[in-house]
Amino acid sequence: MRVKEWMVTDLITVTPQTPLLRATKEMKRHNIRRLPVVDQDGSLVGIVTDRDLKAAGPSKVTTLDVHEQFYLFGELTVSDIMTPDPVTITPHETVEKAAVVMLSLKISGLPVVDQGKPVGIITQDDISRVLTEITGVFYGGVQLALYLPDTGESLSRVTDLLTAHGCRAVSVLCINDIQPENVCKAYIRVSEDELDRLQPVIDHLQELGQFRYVAQDSLDLQYRRQMEAEQSHGPDKSSKIPH
Repeated sequence: MRVKEWMVTDLITVTPQTPLLRATKEMKRHNIRRLPVVDQDGSLVGIVTDRDLKAAGPSKVTTLDVHEQFYLFGELTVSDIMTPDPVTITPHETVEKAAVVMLSLKISGLPVVDQGKPVGIITQDDISRVLTEITGVFYGGVQLALYLPDTGESLSRVTDLLTAHGCRAVSVLCINDIQPENVCKAYIRVSEDELDRLQPVIDHLQELGQFRYVAQDSLDLQYRRQMEAEQSHGPDKSSKIPH
């Protein structure tokens, strides 16, 4: 899965000369937490987040009065607080790599850059959307967790077993584990309607010593409606905040 399939593309950008007050208002108005900073050519030169703005804002721990604090804040521009040359990712790299970069750097979002220009942003929220999509949990269902021999036939035998009992695999995830050796962790999701037909499969896998657990996920209707609305929201054109 490539970043370009999941990134947010309706960008709001600022320049280094944008006043912080304007950047703050735009961030609140659009309900976003980060703003790419671009130069006059549209190339990415930095990023400013809601945390940066909060840290630069008026504070109770100061000898200055409120009016002086707001005056000084009003004199600041994005260039005063932005993170220059932020870590980026390209739209052609994988979502998995984006997740690793965010986890390792302890950041919640990455600007997506193509030939030096920002074309999107991918965040932890987007990674969560990927998880719901590839696992099929959005539709509820039942998850089988298995320990399988790390061979090419072991997984196909399980899926054949499911098919023989009238169960259809909604999603299949496999992880080759280092410890123990030659073992694959498999997570197979089937429809919730097929729970009754699943028991003979579970019994057989238990006999083989390959069964770990079964978990049933039933999503509330409100979650499904909210996610459907988000998934149906199409990307808007990029926009910029004036200086």
